[in-house]
Amino acid sequence: MKRRLFLTLLLTVTFALAVAGNASAQGRGHGGGGGGGGASPGGPPSGAGVDRGLGRSSDASMGRSDAGRDNASTRSNGRSDAGLERARIASQNLHDADNDLRHHPNIASDMHVTANDLRAGYQAALVTNPNLTFGNYVAATRLAQNLGGRNPAITRDAILAGLANGDSIGKTLRNLGLNDDEAKAAKKRVELQIKQSKNNR
Repeated sequence: MKRRLFLTLLLTVTFALAVAGNASAQGRGHGGGGGGGGASPGGPPSGAGVDRGLGRSSDASMGRSDAGRDNASTRSNGRSDAGLERARIASQNLHDADNDLRHHPNIASDMHVTANDLRAGYQAALVTNPNLTFGNYVAATRLAQNLGGRNPAITRDAILAGLANGDSIGKTLRNLGLNDDEAKAAKKRVELQIKQSKNNR
């Protein structure tokens, strides 16, 4: 009886050891296969790794990103070119103003302002409207002096805003409350005043 029990235990232990060894061998076999050159059955095909995915993403986006950069560059260059042109025009107008003030100092003194103050005001106005001529700035200043007392809406800034909007001096004055005859008379008076200032040295 004891011997039969001993044999049964021995067979059980031997079988357990055999099963454990077989499982270990199978585990090593699967591990080796996973570390080899072939892909696992459930994984991506050969060459379909992260790099391939990035390649597709890069290819798919390159057209849009290139176009975006080109468009942004084009738009930026357009703004840059326009800005440079505005600066060039403003610089030329300021240069012309310096010449006028140098050759005709009475332009400023007849309006009871200094040449430096008149120049500084004109330079500030050029930031908003680089196409503004010095003659129109002087005219706007004169008109405001001549008419502002009786017509509070007529200020230099209001006239300059009309000019920046593309309106003529006459239309600007009409928009500020003068009738057609009054606008023409005011404009004619200012032109005469400026002419006299230039002729009186």
